[in-house]
Amino acid sequence: MDLPLTPPLQPMLAKAAATVPPQPDGAEPEWSYEPKWDGFRAIVFRDGDEVVLSSRSGKDLGRYFPEMLDAIRAELPERCVLDGELVVPREVDGRTRLDWESLSERIHPAASRVALLAEQTPSQLVGFDLLALGDEDLTGRPFGARRAALLEVVGGGPSCHVTTATTDAAQAQRWFSEFEGAGLDGVVAKKLAGPYLPNKREMIKVKHSRTADCVVIGYRPHKSQSGIGSMLLGLYDGDDMHFIGGASAFTAARRVELQAILDPLRLGEDVVHDGEASRWSAGKDRQWVPLRPELVIEVAYDQMEGDRLRHAARFLRWRPDRDPRSCTYEQLEVPVRYDLSDVLAGEK
Repeated sequence: MDLPLTPPLQPMLAKAAATVPPQPDGAEPEWSYEPKWDGFRAIVFRDGDEVVLSSRSGKDLGRYFPEMLDAIRAELPERCVLDGELVVPREVDGRTRLDWESLSERIHPAASRVALLAEQTPSQLVGFDLLALGDEDLTGRPFGARRAALLEVVGGGPSCHVTTATTDAAQAQRWFSEFEGAGLDGVVAKKLAGPYLPNKREMIKVKHSRTADCVVIGYRPHKSQSGIGSMLLGLYDGDDMHFIGGASAFTAARRVELQAILDPLRLGEDVVHDGEASRWSAGKDRQWVPLRPELVIEVAYDQMEGDRLRHAARFLRWRPDRDPRSCTYEQLEVPVRYDLSDVLAGEK
């Protein structure tokens, strides 16, 4: 591969902020804003027919997304390096949105399964930075110039796109609210004059953060230490209890304390069930201990994927004042619906 940049290359990163950074008063814009994609970060290296699809950690994603390798050869410049996000779209109620579950299922060890999913749930690439083109390394050029070059050479095909962007802070704030959903969980701000700095937190990310009161319906024992590994959470939908995800990230001492609190609620001393199989849990011990649904906790979460938490929640506090039956889906905020074309440059 004869490119100005070659793998492995670590992507430029973002640091968290509570609000969208404003533009300076009475001056040229400092920031470019774009929706925050939450697919699989990927740096694309193409040198003719040779294509490498590199993850944030440097792993080869090409084996899991063979259809994307073909799309890159068909739709991207002959020799280029591009930073972007792999996503899987699907149609929901007449709108095309992103499906995290389908995307995550693409990481599978069986070649036959990979080939089947490549046909059933084909991926797409959303580009947001151009790092090299031909023989030129663009990483030292301002982001504004890199984005202009990206818009010139990417787009128009069915699989490779460019994210929308704006210099209007008010518009970015509207996106923060309106574009929420599977794969869109905030706003990223980039300095228009900034170079591309691998593995440096030079961008700003503003993500959604919410709280919910959930029923503790079980726990998973920790695999290598005493105490629990995670608390399993549920919400009522009418008379039915639905599992929505877990809360984890406890200290060693806290794991032991929580098990002492939860064990008196076990549904029988020896009742341990096998967890649901998934491409994350295949071959792993996914046992869990069911509990009587009597304890309520408040957790912090970012967003929902269907009727479950997109990511693990964070324990905030006990809620002894809440009746478990009052913990329903109705307390959750419903994001405004969007169509994928709304967040791709030039595809309204």
